[in-house]
Amino acid sequence: MASKRQRLIRVRKGAGYTQESLAEALSVDVKTVRNWESGRTEPSPHLRPKLARLLDTPRRELDVLLHSESSVVVPLPAASALRPRGATAEDDEAAAWELASRIAASDVGSETLSQLENIVDDLAIAYATTAPAELVTKLRGYLGYVRRLLDGRMTLAEHRRLLVVGGWLSLLAGTVHIDLKQPRAARSRLRTADSLAKHAEHNEIRAWGLETEAWWLLTDGDYQGALSLARDAEDFAPGGSSIEIQSAAQVGRALARLGDKPEMYRAIERVNHLVEPLKVPERPEHHYRYDPNKSVAYMATTLAWAGDPAAESFAREILNRLHRQEHNGRWPRRVASANLDLALTLVASDRMDEAVGAAQVAIASGRVVPSNHWRAAEVVRAVEARKLAEGRELREAYEEMKRADG
Repeated sequence: MASKRQRLIRVRKGAGYTQESLAEALSVDVKTVRNWESGRTEPSPHLRPKLARLLDTPRRELDVLLHSESSVVVPLPAASALRPRGATAEDDEAAAWELASRIAASDVGSETLSQLENIVDDLAIAYATTAPAELVTKLRGYLGYVRRLLDGRMTLAEHRRLLVVGGWLSLLAGTVHIDLKQPRAARSRLRTADSLAKHAEHNEIRAWGLETEAWWLLTDGDYQGALSLARDAEDFAPGGSSIEIQSAAQVGRALARLGDKPEMYRAIERVNHLVEPLKVPERPEHHYRYDPNKSVAYMATTLAWAGDPAAESFAREILNRLHRQEHNGRWPRRVASANLDLALTLVASDRMDEAVGAAQVAIASGRVVPSNHWRAAEVVRAVEARKLAEGRELREAYEEMKRADG
């Protein structure tokens, strides 16, 4: 009677595919197909629907063909049975080989992990331009997929890579939930990201999680809490990493809000020192790769919050840079933020007409995410406090923005 694997080969040939042509149709290496047919590995879950279509085989039948006896989990023996009476050195050698083969067995595979790592980068890049509600749906789907993969067999190295993927996805999902002002979901995602990073011993993700929470507290007005978390993020951040710079920048912003200008200026100097040797990364819009151009926007925000008139020149500089790159459409949120920074600076110097104009541009862009509404609100309140006629129109635009974002 033909084995399941022999029947799989027969089905593949019956569908008119060689191992090479099937591998090409699935965009996998031919060794991967050979491993499936030899029983060493099984196709990843995301490949099975396409494989079933190519082989013209119902999915359930394909799963039966792919199921191998080696995938059955054998219960661990009791401690007293680990070395049975009379066992020989040859038995030990055989047991060692069996353990090695089980360690190498995997339902996940390097190709699946590489694809997921690329997806993490794609989503972190998409964050700058994608509506939060759209992005969170994609993240939810991939996190569910990672959760299912964690139940499969994999090597220790693959398990760590999968934990890191799950950590990044959870971290980004937490950030998007903050943008959408969904605190419970954000808190759960950030907690999960930290747990996965802790198990994977990945301090970079843990530092980004702390920095993200620091920004969250900053937007909620808990400036002392934000400062504490940002400094914790600095402690976790690997030297020379993007998060080392970002957490230092967050320290400066918190100090600006606390009115500690001397310490704020020292934090600005530290950021400038860390940024100085950096080159612009290949994909600077990646949320977790520090773009040196961000330092100008950081200066504008920090100085604007401290009421320093120098903020105006930095805000105008970042706007000029971004407008020169407007054709690529990569920085819509930065443009909106820079206009809000400019508006706050102009309010401080009592140039209200210009402040209203900059705020109107930011609000009308549709790129002020819910977690940043408070920055627009500061300008609105400042204009209303002066009882200017433009205050009513600006308030209406602000309230319309809030309604549109739900």
